[in-house]
Amino acid sequence: MADYLVIVESPAKAKTIGKYLGKRYTVKASMGHIRDLPKSQLGVDVEHGFEPKYITIRGKGDVIKTLRNAGKKAKKVFLAADPDREGEAIAWHLQHLLELNPDEQCRVVFHEITKDAVKDAFKSPRKIDMDLVNAQQTRRILDRLVGYRLSPLLWKKVRKGLSAGRVQSVAVRLIVDRENEIRKFQPEEYWTVDVTCPVGGKKLVSRFYGYDEQKTALPDEASVKELLKRIDGKPLTIQKVKKSERRRNPAAPFTTSSMQQEAARKLGFRAYKTMSVAQQLYEGLDIGGEGTVGLITYMRTDSTRIAESAQAEAREWIASEFGAEYVPAQPRKYSKKDDAQDAHEGIRPTSTLRHPEQIKGYLSRDQYRLYKLVWERFVASQMASAVLDTTSVDSETNGAWFRATGSVIKFPGFMAVYIEGNDDADDDDNGKLLPPVEQGQVLEPSDVKPEQHFTQPPPRYTESSLVKAMEELGIGRPSTYATTIDTILKRGYVLLEQKRFLPTELGEIVVELLVENFKQLIDVAFTANLEDELDSVEDGKANWVQLLEGFYDQFEQDLEHAETSLAHIELKDEESDVPCDKCGRMMVYKNGRYGKFLACPGFPECRNTKPITKEAGVDCPRCGKPLLERRGKRRKVFYGCSGYPDCDYVLWQKPTGQMCPICDHPLVEKHSKGKVTVVCSNEKAHPHAAPIEAESSRKSS
Repeated sequence: MADYLVIVESPAKAKTIGKYLGKRYTVKASMGHIRDLPKSQLGVDVEHGFEPKYITIRGKGDVIKTLRNAGKKAKKVFLAADPDREGEAIAWHLQHLLELNPDEQCRVVFHEITKDAVKDAFKSPRKIDMDLVNAQQTRRILDRLVGYRLSPLLWKKVRKGLSAGRVQSVAVRLIVDRENEIRKFQPEEYWTVDVTCPVGGKKLVSRFYGYDEQKTALPDEASVKELLKRIDGKPLTIQKVKKSERRRNPAAPFTTSSMQQEAARKLGFRAYKTMSVAQQLYEGLDIGGEGTVGLITYMRTDSTRIAESAQAEAREWIASEFGAEYVPAQPRKYSKKDDAQDAHEGIRPTSTLRHPEQIKGYLSRDQYRLYKLVWERFVASQMASAVLDTTSVDSETNGAWFRATGSVIKFPGFMAVYIEGNDDADDDDNGKLLPPVEQGQVLEPSDVKPEQHFTQPPPRYTESSLVKAMEELGIGRPSTYATTIDTILKRGYVLLEQKRFLPTELGEIVVELLVENFKQLIDVAFTANLEDELDSVEDGKANWVQLLEGFYDQFEQDLEHAETSLAHIELKDEESDVPCDKCGRMMVYKNGRYGKFLACPGFPECRNTKPITKEAGVDCPRCGKPLLERRGKRRKVFYGCSGYPDCDYVLWQKPTGQMCPICDHPLVEKHSKGKVTVVCSNEKAHPHAAPIEAESSRKSS
């Protein structure tokens, strides 16, 4: 019989920790939370200090029985749930159900699941931190009050089955506000003029800068014609050649938010998937000779602080692999945000020496890709700055000035390992080497290219940019972003089309209702301030009951006002021209989690639904029928023959609408590193399936 019982949340974590602790310890899993507020009622006594009414979660009876029996046999019980508010709350609920002494030092916390970290943690257990527990309880109660008091109002005034959330509603508002910005946007015309001059077998491309060294815009075609007339047939004279050295510093180690953003940019991961895979890497995986081991530190953190031992190991590895010049003179320290919780480290590999390629064979594709991203980001964060040589060349003719800029890497530094992604634009000057020119040199233009442009509206949010906006505005906490985004998609308030969020009609109506009647609830600044107050509860600087009282008094007044003043909102579904093939009614458009679909308005008598078919613009090379855009079980877009099931021809890449001039198969878009190449869809069978056209600079959506 084991002397000690250790309780964690998951079997994977239990397996990893059990290996380190030895035979005197029994490690069991609670399978997450074991108590929560009841689903059938509010579960909060607002009249008596917001006392929560906790019940055992359905289906957890056997787990609790097993833990109680094991606890009675053990000399001591250790509670080793995750090192955050949720983990502290799980430990507190376990302490209550197992009837452990509240003053017992039974809480064990570690930020990485490695042998040394786990053994060290068990040397210094502590009591349950009630400030952390109260912060978690307060958030849970706030969300319950909003959800259970506001949702019935939405059922009555808009549509049955709707629900509202405290943080989710503000996230939907961000998406709705952005959509309104896009609708109101008035594009403005502007022009660019590029002049190409041959220089020693190379080309110098310069863009119009302005007149007489003063930056000047070209707002319309008339201004362009005036410029062209002014420079027509005249040579350019190099007036200035400016060379400078620029240093570029690496990005900090990952926080939860930056990891979600970068995984979305570089791996195409949804935030929910990123957190799920990161949890697997944290809890431990079997990597052969070492057995089961945690591969990254705890993944819910907004700190970029790194342990000195981890920094030392990284610096030693960098020096051995790249050379001493790649190691900065002093270990790097990254500034933290004012509201960052610095108890945890930033996200890093538990050992730099565990190179991604060495353990690739033991990981799934997703695990490997995310681990590699974390490993590269951390190693790069400890490396020397990159040094770039930048050059700008100013040339002039008849008072019109043109400028060419370029930048080349002189010393790669951290860029030898990793470069941070960007939501908006690439650094076009990187890698662009200008031909050698000298001041006073006269160049003859070979081409003058005027081009019309229009200013663009602000882009719709991607998952990456929405996470970034929520973090910057202080809405929610990084550990909740994935759940928040998943929830607003499930509720049908927003759609994700071409990896960008747009609000549904339902989402816009609900936001408008909340803005008009619950200004405090849906106000970005108020929500951010509430997060700060929750942090104060965690730090023991604020009383959680007083926080709830201050929120609820105003919320209750807003509810009473909305109940009497708000008229019923009629939300009609848009009718299509497609008859239901089961009952004959004209089907209507509905918004689901993954976009629009057709549904019979006779629900629930008739439950018929259909996907909205969209032709791909080319015919099937097998049978000649149109190809249709479809979605698979995992919502992946593909292009299948409309003659299915008789013809099962499928394309997994988007057709261009053109056919291959050699074999008459559809040409498709091949996306790679932000570039789009047009290739033949028959590339596996034919040697001519090389790019049909030159690479386009159009970015992948």
